[in-house]
Amino acid sequence: MDLKFSVAGRIAKPVGEVFEAVVNPDHLSHFFTTGGAKGRLETGAVVTWDFHDFPGAFPVHVVEVETDRRIVLRWGSAETTPDPAASRETTVTMTFEPLEDGRTLVRISEQGWSRTQEGLKASYGNCEGWTGMLCAMKVWLEHGFNLREGFYK
Repeated sequence: MDLKFSVAGRIAKPVGEVFEAVVNPDHLSHFFTTGGAKGRLETGAVVTWDFHDFPGAFPVHVVEVETDRRIVLRWGSAETTPDPAASRETTVTMTFEPLEDGRTLVRISEQGWSRTQEGLKASYGNCEGWTGMLCAMKVWLEHGFNLREGFYK
């Protein structure tokens, strides 16, 4: 059994606006990265994301960006490894699908944890985080409210 998940939500904005909210660090910092995002998501880039609930900037490796369609990222798992010099990474895939009614379907999938209790716990935490990100993005883009402000700090 591979540890992986997929979450999805519909946002009442055109796909270009929703996609830009994720790739642009200024936008992403408004609703997701409570400690800030640095660097635009572009193929081959390494950007950083910081969160008040998990302090310290996380490096995010941008594997692929297909404008208005798909983003593939790799980043470190919260799992520990037997070798402190080694780290385990997971792969995050975001897809953006324009719907006939003008909304955008956003799907976020992540995989790559070890099949251990620690891997399972880390995957649940990330599933929770991505679900929260989708909710916060929807409210930010549709209504201009930051759901995460003050939530963690």
